[in-house]
Amino acid sequence: MAPQDDKTTPPPLPEPLRVPVADSHTHLDMQDTTVDEALAKAASVGVTTVVQVGCDLAGSRWAADTAAAYESVHAAVALHPNEAPRIVLGDPDGWSRQGAREPGGDAALDAALAEIDALAARPEVRGVGETGLDYFRTGPDGMAAQQRSFRAHIEIAKRHGKALVIHDREAHEDVLRILREEGAPDRVVFHCYSGDAEMAEVCAAAGYFMSFAGNITFKNAQPLRDALTVAPPELVLVETDAPFLTPVPYRGRANAPYLIPLTLRAMAEVKGMTEDALASAVAANTARAFAY
Repeated sequence: MAPQDDKTTPPPLPEPLRVPVADSHTHLDMQDTTVDEALAKAASVGVTTVVQVGCDLAGSRWAADTAAAYESVHAAVALHPNEAPRIVLGDPDGWSRQGAREPGGDAALDAALAEIDALAARPEVRGVGETGLDYFRTGPDGMAAQQRSFRAHIEIAKRHGKALVIHDREAHEDVLRILREEGAPDRVVFHCYSGDAEMAEVCAAAGYFMSFAGNITFKNAQPLRDALTVAPPELVLVETDAPFLTPVPYRGRANAPYLIPLTLRAMAEVKGMTEDALASAVAANTARAFAY
């Protein structure tokens, strides 16, 4: 029996859900498993659909190809907000998975966006994301590249009639402002929702979906739980963001789609709903958000 603090042992399979749901945001390409294994394990506990999300050109190509090969996988394609400044300004430290990169300027960003645009036309691609703004580790130069990229992704999502999947880290006001300025697509998903209850009311009024991840179970996440409390059941999704944000009691180990039941049960408790009622809502909401 592995000790509780062993970070390398995968968490055990949770009790299966009775009502199947989708993991609305996962990164299978960053998980230490095959796609077949990940999907089989997820399906065994009632997670029968996943949305595979790209963060750069290579990851977006992989997402589209994987979704084309597997009926239970849908793809979202984009340049992550942190990827845009790396393309424009370079990445001397090789922080991303692609190693050190030279600055490419606006022309390189335009070329990358053109490829995302082409991928977004594919039928297995159901979303444009994750795009948005991340001010956590971005200086003023990077912010300009992020905002330019975000505006371009909004236009791509609208033109192709795809959902817009938003990554919003410490940038709530600017994300909401740019959505207003550009005109939001019909379907907008705030992935790994990170705002407070007040922002949840703004999102609800606009009809934006709010997707909650394993961090809803963290001790310091009361503002997230307050946001979930006010989020209308018809606008709530569940996700892993795997391999990140593993729910308690396995925080610190690698996350995977099969752990969705832990997050969904915690969400049901916060919402004062039965597990089955929330799962039914989430399943319908995810299908509506991604038009599958």
